[in-house]
Amino acid sequence: MDTKQDVELECWFDFGSNYSYLSVMRIEDLLRRAGLRIVWRPFLLGPVFKALGWETSPFVLHKAKGDYMWRDMERQCEKYALPWRRPTEFPRHSLLPVRVALLGEEQPWMGEFCRRVMSRNFAADQDIHAEASVAAVLDEMGLDAAAIIAAARSEANKVRLRERGERAKALGIFGAPTFFVHGEMFWGNDRLDDAIARAVAPFNLS
Repeated sequence: MDTKQDVELECWFDFGSNYSYLSVMRIEDLLRRAGLRIVWRPFLLGPVFKALGWETSPFVLHKAKGDYMWRDMERQCEKYALPWRRPTEFPRHSLLPVRVALLGEEQPWMGEFCRRVMSRNFAADQDIHAEASVAAVLDEMGLDAAAIIAAARSEANKVRLRERGERAKALGIFGAPTFFVHGEMFWGNDRLDDAIARAVAPFNLS
């Protein structure tokens, strides 16, 4: 019989996604308390948007939606007690950190790496794509930055990232963060709690 520790909750996210910031900063702690396993699924939103006919984030394409989102981020960060600074570049280029995250999916440093990169973008308003920026994060964590970045830029990892993008499209993903549990999709930071509740529901039956 499966236990809660056997239940996987997939977290699809992009480091350039503002609402992904809210989820990535909280999800490991939430799942630990719920007794669930996290499956990290970093990917690039850009190709997904292009497949939908958008050249950039809908928050950029639609001013009213963007204006609402920036105020909403202030409220949400206050709600979750997360630091917030509106990025001067949005959405930020996130290719290199996503490639590194692909390598880290099964590594014990994955969660910390993701939180540090997200914090650089949405709490410190700093670049996250340049090699020096990614190396600084890895160095701060005591990891071999040069080796990890070299592996992240390998042809095999580039292919893997393209395959991840195709998988996102096949699953019907249209934004981030997106969560999957028991084969069901939950979209948006405001659905993270619902995804967790769905994951534990079978274990709450009397």
